[in-house]
This record gives sequence, structure tokens and C-alpha cells, in this order.
Amino acid sequence: MSDIIVGIDLGTTNSAVAIVQDGVPRILSKGDQKIIPSVVGYSKQGGWLVGRAALNQYTLDPDNTVRSIKRDMGSDRRVTLGGREFTPQEISAFILRELKAIAEENLGQTVTKAVITVPAYFTNAQRQATKEAGEIAGLEVVRIINEPTAAALAYGLDHEDDKMALVYDLGGGTFDVSLVEMTGGVVEVRASHGDTHLGGDDFDDRLAEQAHQIFSQKHQVSLQDNRLAMARLNRAAEAAKVHLSDFPEANIREEYLAEQEAIPLHLEMKITRAEFEDLTKDLLARTTASMEKVLTDAELEIEDLDRVLLVGGSTRMPAVWDLVSDFTQLEPDAEINPDEVVALGAAVQAAIIAGQPVDSILVDVTPYSLGIEAATMVGGQIIPDIYSILIRRNTTIPVTKEQVFRTLYPDQDAVQVKVYQGEAPIASANTLLDEFLIDGLKSAGRGQHPTVNVRFDFDVNGMLHVTAIDPVSGNRKNVSVQATQARLTPHEIASARERLSEMDMFDNFDEDDDDDDVIELTADAPATIDKETKALLQRAKSLLEANKLTTEQAEQLSSLVDQVMQASNQGELDELSEELLDMLFELE
Repeated sequence: MSDIIVGIDLGTTNSAVAIVQDGVPRILSKGDQKIIPSVVGYSKQGGWLVGRAALNQYTLDPDNTVRSIKRDMGSDRRVTLGGREFTPQEISAFILRELKAIAEENLGQTVTKAVITVPAYFTNAQRQATKEAGEIAGLEVVRIINEPTAAALAYGLDHEDDKMALVYDLGGGTFDVSLVEMTGGVVEVRASHGDTHLGGDDFDDRLAEQAHQIFSQKHQVSLQDNRLAMARLNRAAEAAKVHLSDFPEANIREEYLAEQEAIPLHLEMKITRAEFEDLTKDLLARTTASMEKVLTDAELEIEDLDRVLLVGGSTRMPAVWDLVSDFTQLEPDAEINPDEVVALGAAVQAAIIAGQPVDSILVDVTPYSLGIEAATMVGGQIIPDIYSILIRRNTTIPVTKEQVFRTLYPDQDAVQVKVYQGEAPIASANTLLDEFLIDGLKSAGRGQHPTVNVRFDFDVNGMLHVTAIDPVSGNRKNVSVQATQARLTPHEIASARERLSEMDMFDNFDEDDDDDDVIELTADAPATIDKETKALLQRAKSLLEANKLTTEQAEQLSSLVDQVMQASNQGELDELSEELLDMLFELE
């Protein structure tokens, strides 16, 4: 059977994996479960738990259970499970590995490639962290696409008429709204906006806090420091929220939540749908602002919309339907299961990449403006901290933009390039992605200021690659811009994979190490080249032997390979390996 690419929805609350078979996308299930909870836990009795088993453990042992890790992707947060410390990428890798195993069980073959979805408003750091999670789980992430885009692909597969659709995606932990144009199989995102910290979890928390207040007022006992009791309240609130989507009222009953003078204390309360909607109306109001924003960005009116697509399990709340319907004056579409539509769309994109006959192609946009810090001279005074945008928000990707910058002084031979993402006119008010120095600048003539050509390449996975070139000397600096505090080196990814391979649920995780299949290293290489870096070198060798690169690309790749093999210390090796990983990702 040919090498297959699966589509994965790595969700905050639930995740799913899908493929396209005979031209039709379908979810790959685990027994009767089409989606699995995005929960990871450790049990002294059961070992490592993922999915439903981990969720069931949450109310019994919240200290050894992790939920909603997606909200921490791209951050430097660490979580402890089973006495071990993990990054968000490693926790996500547990979930991805489980989805990989589900796919392999269904397909009867090894799965090594995947398309993974992320919220449209995910930053570079969050997208990179998602890619790293896939690598730790043993998956080559061939494409990262936005969740609303994936949903539009799933809906657009069998719709040939020209449509302008608003995709309203309210998941467990994130919210996105996108304007998507579907024309004869072409899916183009016109604009996106959203909130990576707004989702069903927030509605659960609001109701759980209400229940806590009622309990505390009745018994004069606070549960704030009782993690077990608060976990039970959260699960009960989630169940009540789901019930209220279909019924006008719900009862929350939790026995033995606490004890006072050896007397067990219980919670019993009733909440109506109207009360719940009043309790959470400010959360829904935040989504209205995003809908208004995308229409403004795309220079469209509500009357220009043809369809509204509801995505994400939280859109089952009747208040969401009413809000979206009132705002757009259209009846929303939910003909595809909102919990499954993103995974199905990811499978469509995977099929397109794999060359399967699917009548749909993808055009996406950058969710943030990208630029650098600049300064100017006015009346002999330097005005610093100006945000000079190279790629504007909602530009179709992939895209390449280049701009020439001049030094402030004629004798200036070095420039510190600071790369930002955001919309504020003051550079430092935006998110600093990375910074680097390009030196040895030369002037084109006496009294002239040296110049630097700054080039931004924003790829289809939402990753930014920056090149700064001195046009006189030819000196250049190439970097892949990510949030440095969240970036894992190839060595760290390899170490994470080895750690996970030691755990019972990941038997035979590492691939066989065939020393005959890697590049021979120089005898005096002073740094230890680990298996992950060897694999990168082998990929580079295969790419060079394929003779499909331009002369310039081949020279750059060969030069970088030589630098990796001659690295003088482990720090330099990790940095060069990271650069090689980015170059291979772009060239392949």
C-alpha cells in the first residue's frame, strides 16, 4: 500500500484523525469513538493514559492529569506527570501518538506523515510547537493549515457554486472566525480573526464557579484549594452545559464534595438555559467583535455572505446559533458534524498533497502583520521603534516580500534586525519573534549609507523565514524566525522522543538505527552528532543526490551540511542542526 498522509485535528478538548478513501473523507475511529479527549494522565496502576481513560481519571486524580494543553503551545510552561516534567509539545505528542496508532490500526499500515490543523490566530511559536509535537510523536508534518480553512475544505468538496462563507469556529479552548471564498473548488481565506483563549472551557469554568459560589454560601466552606473537588465541579459543569444544549434546564448533583466536622457536604443545584446564557453572555459577545473585524478587513458587508459554517463542539449551544443567525441574517450550516469537520478538511488537504484526485485546492492567509523595527532621522533627532511592515495581515500565503533599508549613518557597518508580528505602529508594542545581527556592511560609495535588503518568506505552514543581505559585499544572514523561548532544537526533540519511547504506551517508538544509511562523519568531529541530526544529514544527502535543486540551493545546503559536520561544540551543533531542519523543510 502506498505511503498515506492522514489529517489530524489536534483540538483543545477533543482530537480526531481522518483520511480520504475513494474520494470521500472519513474519520478513523477507535472502537465506537470517532473523537478522543485531548487529555493525558499517569496512573500508578494503569501507567500512561490518553483519551477517554485519562479523562475518566481527571476527577479522581487531577494532579496527574493534563487537559487543554493546546492553550500552552508555544509557551515555556512545564507540567509534571508521574514524577516527570514535560513540555506542552511532549504532552501533545502523547495525543498525536495515540491518533497515529488509531490510524495504523484502521489502515493496517505504518503512518508517518500528517497534515495537522491549528487555529487561524495561532502565532509562529504556537505553529512551530505543533510541528515539534508531531516530530516527537514520529510524524512528519507535511503541512499545517488553519482550522477554519480545513472546515471550508470539507464543505467545499462537493460545492461547485461560488460562495462567500463565514466560518465560525468555537472549540474547546480557542475561537476563530474566517471569511472564506469558495470558487469552483478553490478555497481562499479572505480574512481571519479570533481569540486563542476563548472556548468551551471558559463556559465550563464560568458555570463551575457559579456552582462553587452556591456551595460555599450554603455550607460556608470554600473548595478553592481542593483540586479534586474543583475538578469534579468542572466535569459536572461541562455535562450540564452539554445537557442545556438540548434541554431547558439541568441539575448538577455532586455528593461528598467536602467534609465539615465529619459530616459530608453535597451540592445540588438547578440551572436553566436562560440563566446559563445570562451567565456567559459576555463570552459570546467577544465573538461578535471578531465577526465585525473580519468583515471590515475583507471590505465586505453582511449582505455579501452566502453561507455560515458552524465549527467546533461549542457551537451546539443554542445561544451561539441565535447569535450567529441574528448577526448574519442567515441560517447557519451544521450539516457536517462540528466535532469532525476540521479533521475531515485536514484529510482533504492531505489527499491533495498525496496526489489523490480531489477537486479542491487551498489558498490561505497570514493571520498577523510581520515586519521589523526601524528608525528615522527627523531634524537631527533619531525617532526609534518604528514598526515597518513587510507582510500585511490577511496576505495570501505563501508570500515573499523584500524591502531595502538604509543605515542611519554613512560609517555604520552593522545592523541589529528585530523581527516582530502584530498590528501596533510602535515596534516594541508587538510580539518580538527573533533578532539577529548582520555586520560587515559596506557602502556603495563615499558618503553613501550602506543598505540592507530584508526578505520575508512566509510559507504555507505559517512559518516565517528571514534573509538579510548586504547588496555590496554579498554578506547574508538566513534565519527561520520563531519565538526562541518555545523552540526545541533537534537534539531536544530527539531526547523527547527517547523519553516517550521508554513509556509502556510507546513500544517500538524509535525507528531502527541503520548506520549504513547515514552520512559518514569526519573522524575528528568535536561535537556528538545524535541520531536526529544524522537523519537530517541523510535527508540532505538524498536531496542533493536527487539533482532537483537550483545551483544556489545546492550550494547553500552543501555548505550548511559541512558546517554541521564540523561543529566545534554542542551548542553550535544544535544551532546548525536547527538551521538545517528549517532549510530541509523549505526545500522539500
